[in-house]
Amino acid sequence: MSERAIRYDASDIEALEAPEGIRKRAGMYVGSTGERGLHQLVFEVVGRSVNEILANGAGTGSVDVTLTADGGVRVADDGPGVPVEAAGDTDGPGLEVLLTDTHTWTESGGRHHVSLSPFGLGPCVTNALSSSLTAEVRREGVRWVQEYARGVAVTPPTTAAGPVTGSGTTIAFRPDADIFGTAECSFAALAECFRQLAFLNRGLALSLTDERRPAGSRSMRFQFPGGARDFVTFLDAQTEAPVDPDIIGFEREETEMEGTVEVALRWCGSGEERVLSFANSRPTPHGGTHTAGFYDGVAAALNAYARRRRFLTAAAPDLGADRIAEGLTAVVSVKLDRPEFLGPTHGVLGGTAVRTCVGESVREHLGRWLEEHPARAEAVVGRMVGASRRDRKLQTNGGA
Repeated sequence: MSERAIRYDASDIEALEAPEGIRKRAGMYVGSTGERGLHQLVFEVVGRSVNEILANGAGTGSVDVTLTADGGVRVADDGPGVPVEAAGDTDGPGLEVLLTDTHTWTESGGRHHVSLSPFGLGPCVTNALSSSLTAEVRREGVRWVQEYARGVAVTPPTTAAGPVTGSGTTIAFRPDADIFGTAECSFAALAECFRQLAFLNRGLALSLTDERRPAGSRSMRFQFPGGARDFVTFLDAQTEAPVDPDIIGFEREETEMEGTVEVALRWCGSGEERVLSFANSRPTPHGGTHTAGFYDGVAAALNAYARRRRFLTAAAPDLGADRIAEGLTAVVSVKLDRPEFLGPTHGVLGGTAVRTCVGESVREHLGRWLEEHPARAEAVVGRMVGASRRDRKLQTNGGA
């Protein structure tokens, strides 16, 4: 091979800035150029709105998402409104920076930050991958509007005539058909994500409206003051009657892990186990230290109660994990100042202190509930002990 054939230096490197770099490698930024990628465009914008509300309104506020008849998407919130450089606002990234700069819009972190973005780049990704985008900001009695095309500003931020009611930001965009072809957003998939966010952030309201249907628009609104308790009720809606109608739940601050833990659980008559875990409102499908701590705490509380009330003899083994988990529905949510995610997809949570704190919190709260509700506790624990005894009998008889 000749020296010319193997030569490689700085002249061979192609440096692409936004929006060109994002448009050329769209799948790398939003996961695909199909339905999944379209959903990510929505999430990048919705995530900014949710975080602004959580940061500035103690979790109260609304985000309204509309799938418009012309194939576009409109996301409106009632937050304080994005700062506008042209107005002299300096209290955060300005509108143009937010929509064009990949370097300044990064995840702020903290327990009150919701991440719907794989890289924390936010709306600039949506802007780059949209054929057109209009941003409207209502702030301090003035309405500002700016137009973009494929990530590039085509007008400066300009004030718009007419009355201004309240504050907030509205971003309307049309995904670029040259990139996404004929793919369409799924109403059901978006609704599932927004419902989950509302469960995990009580007080937050999210709505989704679909204007694309010839038969007329449809809408869903999500707001759950009960938080994780409401989440468990929703998960159990289609299952057999619960062993006990009460949902056992709590939320408390844990200084050692620098965050909060919220847990809700209940056992149902079916044998299905449904335990969902989240860290800073991000699903952790592969669990982690918060999930391990939850199981530690449940097992410790149940076994201690069963022995104290003589459901289990001194010689009997502890209740096994399979029996404890049978019919269990639970939501485990931690919100940490500095979450330690493992792996590139952030699907597993780390942090030794998290396991210890969650385990102790669950053991204490569940243990107290068992003592305060002896009749209900007997129904829950007695069912597990009876099943465990049957298992041991079958093993002794060789499975006969």
